[in-house]
Amino acid sequence: MSGSPVPHDRIRVALVISNLCFGGAERQVLELANNIDPESFDLHLFILSDYAPLAERLIDRESRLHVVAKRNKFDITVINRLAAAFKALNIQVVHGFLYDAEIASRLAARMAGCPAIIGSERNTSNNDGRLKRFIYRLTSRLLDACVANSRAGAAFNRSVTGMSESQYHVIYNGVDTQRFQPRQQRELRQELSLDQDQIIIGMFGSFKHQKNHPLLLEAAALLCAERSDLRFVFIGSTLHEGYKTTDSYRAEIIRLVNDLKLEQYCHFLGAKEDVERYYNLCDITVLPSHFEGTPNVALEAMASGVPVIATDVSDNRYVIPTQSPVTSYPWERPRPWPSASLYWPTKSRPGSGLADRRESG
Repeated sequence: MSGSPVPHDRIRVALVISNLCFGGAERQVLELANNIDPESFDLHLFILSDYAPLAERLIDRESRLHVVAKRNKFDITVINRLAAAFKALNIQVVHGFLYDAEIASRLAARMAGCPAIIGSERNTSNNDGRLKRFIYRLTSRLLDACVANSRAGAAFNRSVTGMSESQYHVIYNGVDTQRFQPRQQRELRQELSLDQDQIIIGMFGSFKHQKNHPLLLEAAALLCAERSDLRFVFIGSTLHEGYKTTDSYRAEIIRLVNDLKLEQYCHFLGAKEDVERYYNLCDITVLPSHFEGTPNVALEAMASGVPVIATDVSDNRYVIPTQSPVTSYPWERPRPWPSASLYWPTKSRPGSGLADRRESG
């Protein structure tokens, strides 16, 4: 590490992230903040926006949540304000998540003289331009370590930064199995006017190109041409403040639904704070992403006892247990589709078959 820890009964840690929207990284940061050993660590969570719909889930948020809001997209004063906050709290370890928070936290931690600076990698690709990549690589020199949530992510990050392999630590995402577990879902089907006999196929994810909604929709069009009892439920919203063309991407998806004449089969329900209920609504969860780190969706679906079908990207084949890999799509392809394998876990919810699960509880 780049210095000696400041003497203190507990190690003082700052987690820094852009906001607390309904994203996977944001939810994992909350899990870390809520489950870290409070006798060993004094943890504070910093966000660079006052957009924080998940804030209520943070334990002791009145004393541990700090909003150091960016005044605009290019507000560099946030670095000085973060540094001042780190000094005031005598922060020893700074861990940044996602691009803007990572860059700001790295520079602020160095200004504040924090002994340890940690970066993150939660993906295996990105669409960042040359300038952003240059800034990311340059500030990576300030890091003592980088935590990746997949082996593929660690390899990708190293290809960008040139950091030493010894600086990487792979820690897979965790899931609260008290929150995500098999539950009876008849009531929710009634709330959404979905028949108990319909097969519900769920996709959970924000509206961004990475998530690859078109792949599922094109498969849906082929399947719905053969049977009418399928319904496709989409949980997720656009990104905060239209980040990364998310609004135009969602508009493209809605147009595709109309072009494929899938309006009666598709239900777009938005982001859900009680997302655990909606996993249990589904008979199958599909993760058609172009790339991922370790997807929370797969882990949460499996914890809920719901079968997962996922594209063979990143570490999916390591985190999704299977004995029966499906190595190609079982449909005629209307156009070239990404090369991928699908994985179906052998373990499902207690009981056997969809009908048994609907009657359980």
